Amino acid sequence: MYPVVTKVQVLPPYGLRLTFTDGTSGDIDFRARLYQRETGVFAELRDPVLFAKVWVDHEAETIVWPNGADVAPERLYEEAHKSMVRR
Repeated sequence: MYPVVTKVQVLPPYGLRLTFTDGTSGDIDFRARLYQRETGVFAELRDPVLFAKVWVDHEAETIVWPNGADVAPERLYEEAHKSMVRR
């Protein structure tokens, strides 16, 4: 089982810094995900105002947006650890 997200910080325009239950943090650039398709919940997040409304859903143990977009917590952990933030 992977550690889950405890905190999310937006890094404008389309980046996120995530902190996990194991105390690690990492950054994810969401641009590629937002432009994979012309339509859909991730395409809607091209609006930087909507993108910035992300929050941690502690029940789902992941991040979510008001339009229903979310990402599997395991994937977030793997992607964030490609660019870990050293403390």
